[in-house]
Amino acid sequence: MSHITIYPDNKADDVILDTGDAKVICDELSKIGVAFERWDTQEPLPSDADDKAVMKAYTSDIERLKSERGYQSVDVIRLSPDNPKKEELRAKFLSEHTHSEDEVRFFVEGSGVFYLHAADKVYMVLCEAGDLISVPEGAKHWFDMSANPSLTCIRLFTRKDGWIAEYTGDEIADKFPKYEKTEEKAA
Repeated sequence: MSHITIYPDNKADDVILDTGDAKVICDELSKIGVAFERWDTQEPLPSDADDKAVMKAYTSDIERLKSERGYQSVDVIRLSPDNPKKEELRAKFLSEHTHSEDEVRFFVEGSGVFYLHAADKVYMVLCEAGDLISVPEGAKHWFDMSANPSLTCIRLFTRKDGWIAEYTGDEIADKFPKYEKTEEKAA
C-alpha cells in the first residue's frame, strides 16, 4: 500500500505525519507541487509482459499525461534483484538532486521510495504498483529502490535525452532511513 511519512528536514527521528490514506497522501504532496495518482489497467498483464504490452495496458493514461503536460517520450524501465549493476544504480539515485524537467514515474510492478525535500520537511513516499508520482522540475529529491530492487516503471519525459540529474551536494539523504523491504510485503 502507498504510504507517506513526513519529517522535519533536520530531525529524521521526529515524525510529523505517517499514513497510508491515499487522499491524505495526495493532499500533502499537492501542497509541494507533487502530483500523485492511482491508475488501473484496462487489461491484466502477464508476468512476462514485454515493454510494448506494458505501455499498451496504460495507453489512455499515458496519452492523457502527454496531452496535459507535453511529455514527448515514454519508456519502460525494469530493475530486478539479479541486476549486476544494482548497487551502482541505487547509489546514483540516493543523493539529493533536481532535474530541469518533471520526473514522472508510474509503478507497474514492485516498489520504491521517493524522498522529497521541500518546505523544511522531508516527504518519504512509498510508491507501489498502480502509483504515479510526478516530481516537478527543480524539486529537491532522491530515490531508493532498496538493496534488492524489483520494479517495473513507465517513465515520461519532455525531452528526448531523458533523466539528467543535477546533484545539490547536500548530504541530507544520508540522514534519513533507507528503503528496506521484505519479499512478502514492502515496508
